[in-house]
Amino acid sequence: MDKLVEREPVARGPLATAPALAVQFFLIPLSVVAVTAAIYVGFRSLLADDRTAQDYLIEIRTGGDNRRWPAAYELSRLMANPEVRAADRTLVPGLVQAFEESKEGDPRVRRYLALALGRIDAPAPARAVEALTEALDDADSETRISAIWALGSLHEASAVTRLEELYASDDPGIRKMLVYALGAIPEARSSKVLETALNDPVPDVQWNAAVALARHGRNQGVPVLRRMLDRAYVEKSVQGHVQADADVDPAGDVMISGLQAVAVLREPALRDPVAAISRDDKNLKVRQAALEALKVYGL
Repeated sequence: MDKLVEREPVARGPLATAPALAVQFFLIPLSVVAVTAAIYVGFRSLLADDRTAQDYLIEIRTGGDNRRWPAAYELSRLMANPEVRAADRTLVPGLVQAFEESKEGDPRVRRYLALALGRIDAPAPARAVEALTEALDDADSETRISAIWALGSLHEASAVTRLEELYASDDPGIRKMLVYALGAIPEARSSKVLETALNDPVPDVQWNAAVALARHGRNQGVPVLRRMLDRAYVEKSVQGHVQADADVDPAGDVMISGLQAVAVLREPALRDPVAAISRDDKNLKVRQAALEALKVYGL
């Protein structure tokens, strides 16, 4: 889960199937791989590995406990490649079967397999959608979050009602991810949950709701987007500050997400704050994002 936004333990990773701009401006909270993948990739970098997706799938289904979850991680990574997905028609059925068989095993395997399913080409097989929907009730919260992401990535309209029900969860990671998913599914454009989430007690959920609404062309989140453009406000809500010797600026990441959402929405009321950021913000990347946003205003 590539962008996010990993400001707290519930942030999660890459969204290869979502439209590029949406991936950029969404505060996608995917921490399913944040720690385990970092550790594994460190070891993996020491070894050459040219195994195919089918090789990893066999490893997942027959390997030992200490080999299955790394294989699932690698498979989820390979599934982001359209050529891999198109090369073997038996891959998706095997992937669905492996996911169904993972219910009682290592939850890490199940999490990564859910991510892999989220990268299959639409329309997703009914069996895959059914398996992911059932996973919304898993005991492991990280698996539920991965399944939510997958359903959103697949733009699965049939899952909208079920996803909306999950907003009652006490887990902010689940609420953040379902807001993202609702923003990714065109049929969820009129969802009332997105408006409700604008007043969520967790700022990340509010921010995700605002950009989700912007993606659907709705302006109810403009007040939240305005706050996302206020560095002083954002810095109070996230950990970390700009570091001169490192590319670390959590508040800037939030601002960039807000600026890209503003560019999609083209909200006239936010033009002046965007212009001010393009001149004055201390982060060059934030200022560049503001300049890009100003182009939609013809400035």
